[in-house]
Amino acid sequence: MSSMDKMWASFIGMGLMILASFVITFARIKTKGVIRGVLSVVAFVILLVSVVYMLVSIL
Repeated sequence: MSSMDKMWASFIGMGLMILASFVITFARIKTKGVIRGVLSVVAFVILLVSVVYMLVSIL
């Protein structure tokens, strides 16, 4: 993997982490019930994907 690919992978990972934090914040402030749970699970999956991107950018 080239240095530019690693840079883009780290940018994608950071962007996904920011997106996950916005989704979980929205879920906790604005929603209730099942929608809150679904959005929390979606945010968790986004966070896991961002961790994978960050690990790829390190290797």
